[in-house]
Amino acid sequence: MTSTADSPRPVRQEAQRATDEITELAPGVLRTQLPIDLPGLGHVNMYVLEDDRGVTVVDPGMPGRESFTVLKARLRAIGVPLKRVHSVLVTHSHPDHYGGAGRLRKDVGAEIIAHRRFRLWWDPYEPPDIDVEDAPLLTPQIRPNGETPWGGRGYDIPWSRRTRLRMHAKFPRVFGVPHPTRRVDEGDRVMLAGREWLAIHTPGHTEDHLCLLDPDSGLLISGDHVLPTITPHISGMTHAVDPLREFFGSLDKIGSLGTQMKMALPAHGTPFTNVVERVEHIKEHHIERLDKLRQIGADFDRPATVMDIAQHLFSARAQGPMADSETFAHLEHLRLAGEFQRRQRDG
Repeated sequence: MTSTADSPRPVRQEAQRATDEITELAPGVLRTQLPIDLPGLGHVNMYVLEDDRGVTVVDPGMPGRESFTVLKARLRAIGVPLKRVHSVLVTHSHPDHYGGAGRLRKDVGAEIIAHRRFRLWWDPYEPPDIDVEDAPLLTPQIRPNGETPWGGRGYDIPWSRRTRLRMHAKFPRVFGVPHPTRRVDEGDRVMLAGREWLAIHTPGHTEDHLCLLDPDSGLLISGDHVLPTITPHISGMTHAVDPLREFFGSLDKIGSLGTQMKMALPAHGTPFTNVVERVEHIKEHHIERLDKLRQIGADFDRPATVMDIAQHLFSARAQGPMADSETFAHLEHLRLAGEFQRRQRDG
């Protein structure tokens, strides 16, 4: 039998290149797209929410001049001068979502709204929003030689601790990390586009991930928590004890909204209406992965490393630190449930 694990996959909608199309999803709620040059991702949706004061933009793209130039062009096409941007909503702390926020704060004094746990997450094992299968295609811009909880793979450039700390210090300047001026938490109400949105904390993909629901219209700003065809990376490099458990809890939280949700506004891909169905599909994906890990564990007649198991869990094209990281997150979930044991290797 011929394996197709490494054959090319069809282009998913999250990977489609940004266009200049502007779509009105509801009165005062517009979808625009900003370019991203990441494997498996071709755009980030920047939603523009209009009110009497001007506009709020949601997830204003990557840092840098090129993305900001496109951002201004999208606003001009709508008929909105930059000075009319009074607020920025950032769904979570990845550069393709917060990139333009600091510049908008500096240039026009825009308020930056994010979850109260928003913070810089500088982690080579958690690149921004990339599917695990696409991660090996990403050429690392920063190659640390850090320890991992599972004694992970090294890189081919063994930087010293001093160099790593210097790179960490430069990260906020290079990537334009913003400082939120308004931090919100679960259950807070946020007025945007003349609508009162309910803040919903959805940790898992990141610890600070934020969704917002407008109960009146049923619009859900879902960020990367619920995407139309891909699942967000669940990293093993996190302060959370069990990030996968948090992710499941966040999915259940969104799923429990049921018919209150009429349409999800994802950060990548096209807005969609089958939100509860998509939540269940994402859960099933991870449940199947856990079942596969149980089978892999049963097949080993000796203790195995995270890297050993990752080689059986992911296709050859996906192998690397990111696959190891997600494998570790799933193994920790099973260990904490009493199904696996963790041993420290001597030496």
